[in-house]
Amino acid sequence: MAATNETFWHDFILLGFPEEQILFSILIALIYTMTVLGNLTVFSITQVDSRLQSPMYFFLACLSLLDVCYSSVTLPAMLANAITGNRTISFIRCLTQLYFFVCFGGTECLLLAVMAYDRYVAICNPLHHTTTMNRKVCLYFVAGYWFCGFTNATFHTLMTLKRTFCVPPHISHYFCDVLPLLQAACSDIHESQLVLHLVALFIGMAPFILITNSYIRIISAILKIRSTTGRQKVFSTCSSHLIVVTVFYITGNFTYNSPHSGDSFVFVRVSSLLYGIVPPLLNPVIYCLRNNEVKRALKDVLTKFYTSFG
Repeated sequence: MAATNETFWHDFILLGFPEEQILFSILIALIYTMTVLGNLTVFSITQVDSRLQSPMYFFLACLSLLDVCYSSVTLPAMLANAITGNRTISFIRCLTQLYFFVCFGGTECLLLAVMAYDRYVAICNPLHHTTTMNRKVCLYFVAGYWFCGFTNATFHTLMTLKRTFCVPPHISHYFCDVLPLLQAACSDIHESQLVLHLVALFIGMAPFILITNSYIRIISAILKIRSTTGRQKVFSTCSSHLIVVTVFYITGNFTYNSPHSGDSFVFVRVSSLLYGIVPPLLNPVIYCLRNNEVKRALKDVLTKFYTSFG
């Protein structure tokens, strides 16, 4: 294949779609519908119920909106490609998809770390929780992780613009991500790979270390609780968060930090599902079904709705 710098004039060809288009389309449509409805439901409940106004639910609302955006970057485009059978995507669309996927993914990495820190303060220093995690501090956290997310995405997008791609450019994936685009490049990518690993250490490994440290302290505090009921309640709240971050961080960090990241299409395909699609789908289920306060608020909203229109 020939190399070209005029990538703007060429379409990328996505090679990740299976032959079973109908089944794949139905699966993607169901996942996206459940993800959007579930996260918007959680967000709405945290806004209308006055009992859910603590920092934990503020960050949960932020996570719900972020997950809607995160899944909307890839799933609708994947659904359209699967239905139409069109495997091409323009360079501009691919770059735009790359930018927002990296932005929302990096932002979620940092947000989950902030949520772990909030749980640490609430459980280990409950008397100082309202002052330490006041509204102003929470907004600073929001501004901080969004700034890092946008900066990270801008950096990767500019690095991609510097690459020379083969013609026709093939992407061994469902959508445009950093690793598949590096595979499609005909120019030297060692510099990009080095930068990718360094950024992944900052965005991926550092928050994961912070979360691990927070939960070690949380577990130590939980073990000191004499009440069995109190211990179970705290474990229920924290274990749900831990389930999400384990799936999200382990697959994401292993994908971008392993020595052979991106070498196997099957590996990239499976890992992308685990850190890009599964967490946004599971977050509402885990946080709602394992949280009595959210379940009670949802029940109250449904009861009021049934009373008004029943």
